[in-house]
Amino acid sequence: MNDNQSSGTGIRAGISIYAMELAVALVLLAIGTVVAYDSYRLGSKWGADGPQSGYFPFYIGVLICIASLATLAHTLSNRSGRHELFVSWVRFKLVLTVLVPAAIYVLCVQYVGLYVASAVYITVFMVWLGKYPWARSLTVGLAVNATFFLMFEVWFKVPLFKGSLDPLRFLGY
Repeated sequence: MNDNQSSGTGIRAGISIYAMELAVALVLLAIGTVVAYDSYRLGSKWGADGPQSGYFPFYIGVLICIASLATLAHTLSNRSGRHELFVSWVRFKLVLTVLVPAAIYVLCVQYVGLYVASAVYITVFMVWLGKYPWARSLTVGLAVNATFFLMFEVWFKVPLFKGSLDPLRFLGY
């Protein structure tokens, strides 16, 4: 039995292309609307000294909305392929095994910064998905981020984000 079939029925189980096209069109429409609205609020007209700060973003937001509405109209009007499988649940779970930790990593960067969050992220991924031993994973995670720290903070003198808690404050950078 392959992962496109449910047990014994032969019916495909997963997310349809139709559902994904609707979801993407609606999400992009929401993003475009927020961009256009906020750009209009900032000023989206041509001022005496040139374009106001929201001029170009406003039109980008409008273009995103137009493209989203076109995709939405095309998806709703297209009757064929409504039940065609986009991704099976088994494959979708594999995607989520990478997507969810990446989202948690992005949230952790806000608090503990790039270096600490990246060291933990690399270590956990090596142990969880790569099945490497903890000692080797921790060594690689720390070595990679120590190298990045030396390269950016010490040699290039370009400070990277250290998070609101700044756990590396003791290093003096």
